[in-house]
Amino acid sequence: MGANTSQVSDLSDNPSLKALVGTESISENDPFWNQLISFTFISPTSSGESKLLEEAVIPLAKILIENNPRTGNFGALVRIFLGRTKELKISTECQDQLFIWQAHNALFMIRCLLKVFIREMSEAELHQQFSYQERAPGSCGGSEDLLEELLSNLVHLIVEVPLLDITYSILFEAVTVLLVFFSYQLFHKDILRDGIIYQHIMKGRCMCLTSRLVKTLLYNFIRQEKCPPPSTHIFEPKAEGGLLYGLASGVASGLWSVFTLGGAGSRAGIDQEHDPLPLSNQSLLLLLVLANLTDGPEWPNPYRQAITCFRNTQDTSSLPVEQPHTFQINFNSLYTALCEQQRSDQATLLLYTLLHQNTNMRTYVLSRTDMDNLVLPILEILYHVEERNSHHVYMALIILLILTEDDAFNRSIHEVILKNVTWYTERSLTEISLGSLLILVVIRTIQFNMTRTRDKYLHTNCLAALANMSAQFRCLHQYAAQRIISLFALLSKKHNKVLEQATQSLRGRQGESAALPDYAQDLSVIEEVIRMMLEIINSCLCNSLHHNPNLVYALLYKRELFEQFRTHPSFQDIMQNLDTVIGFFSQRLEQAGSDLSVERVQEVIMKGAQALPKDRLKVIHSHRHTGSGATDKVEERGKQES
Repeated sequence: MGANTSQVSDLSDNPSLKALVGTESISENDPFWNQLISFTFISPTSSGESKLLEEAVIPLAKILIENNPRTGNFGALVRIFLGRTKELKISTECQDQLFIWQAHNALFMIRCLLKVFIREMSEAELHQQFSYQERAPGSCGGSEDLLEELLSNLVHLIVEVPLLDITYSILFEAVTVLLVFFSYQLFHKDILRDGIIYQHIMKGRCMCLTSRLVKTLLYNFIRQEKCPPPSTHIFEPKAEGGLLYGLASGVASGLWSVFTLGGAGSRAGIDQEHDPLPLSNQSLLLLLVLANLTDGPEWPNPYRQAITCFRNTQDTSSLPVEQPHTFQINFNSLYTALCEQQRSDQATLLLYTLLHQNTNMRTYVLSRTDMDNLVLPILEILYHVEERNSHHVYMALIILLILTEDDAFNRSIHEVILKNVTWYTERSLTEISLGSLLILVVIRTIQFNMTRTRDKYLHTNCLAALANMSAQFRCLHQYAAQRIISLFALLSKKHNKVLEQATQSLRGRQGESAALPDYAQDLSVIEEVIRMMLEIINSCLCNSLHHNPNLVYALLYKRELFEQFRTHPSFQDIMQNLDTVIGFFSQRLEQAGSDLSVERVQEVIMKGAQALPKDRLKVIHSHRHTGSGATDKVEERGKQES
């Protein structure tokens, strides 16, 4: 960074950088600035090299912090950038690569310095760094708020400059600098509603561009543009000793992760080193940050308003009351991008946000006939639960919970037949319905949780999704039916173990006044889970028994599992139906003779299912489990963790 610098080790000795951070004030009209922002620095291609760059910049930035109150050179650099951006749109139309390249370099330098500033000082102190006026001859410093000017300029740049190969890098920088500004929140436990940056973004000159900014960031995510090759957007003058700056390598390596945004909490094994879609991913991060800014005391978050009410471009209906900051976007393109990008936790968070808060988008998603394109990536997240961070798994689960609130969805997933699900490795699944696969993956997640993480909220949400689906179970795959009963067997075994521990503990402590261990609480939790499993099985039997012979077969094969719960006071009511079904089909199998083949047993079950009078099964109403309720539980869990 700085003229004629090619290695990180050269930064501290670079004369241009030494002049920038030094004690002399430099006029904005000085040719120095052209030299400064025409640098030949080759940017890092790995996170290790990026860290070296950051370490090299820190001492320079600290010197600038000390000298800037007298020189105002940081403000001059910002004004140089602002001056370049006023002509940026025209430069783009004229393919003026030199102008765009220099504007990018100036913004890149501002970003590098801001990262250190934000770590070293408060927002008020940062604001002062922008406020120091240049005192050199020929300066044209005004009385404008330079910080607000920069923020406003960045938003204008993002929404107004078209995304082309030659503008890709400067748009990436504009988005990233805004993220750097918002990183102040990472250093504070309290919400910064009174912060200068928060006020400018939520109420200042940027507010009129709310819908355009949200729409542009969404389209950046939708377009999934890869970083263009160096030859398309690096300025190389023909003069000897030409200037070269490896923009592509720097951007594509995810240069300077924005503090903990983006890569936070990701497990080893997921490639975070090279990011082929940097603008798309940074735009998505900025969109999520904006959407999750807290409402002010007297004003709602305008970016969240835009997220919650945007509509499909094909929707021509008029609204009775026009909502603030609304806009239209192509839902088909957005749906496709969401389906393709679920491997990243931020894309899953966007999908959750849209399903949870935007009724237009939720209605559209539920109306799709290719729902497997969305559901399969979500199931794959859950299947690889040990490789994902807990927040990604939770978002995936709550998305399933929201989808399963819809009965039409619960019916349709059993009509979608999948061939050869390659990532499911426990067993070869050559042909299975999407509904049965969903059941298998959710049950696997519950079992993983029971043996590893033991998180109450995780299995509650898993079972809630199954409960929502249970009345519409159709033609369950033989393996899915077996796994439902196997899970019940596992829970039953755990129940007996906890019950035995509780009994022994009580015997050993007779006459003692000391507090008992938490066995009573453990028993209550496991019985709640068993109750939910019984409700799921019961709901299927009451509503679609004749559609699920495989479940009846699995139930009969393991009928001894249910014996101990028949007289248990917590389960007596719900066991009546299971007793009726088990008794009815057991009798018919006895009448059919002994040593029956599997095929003959299935035939008896199929005929029996048609003959069983429906009024013999007592309908037990269970409440619908919602994604909103799950979100509340996740928030409660987050508070407990903190």
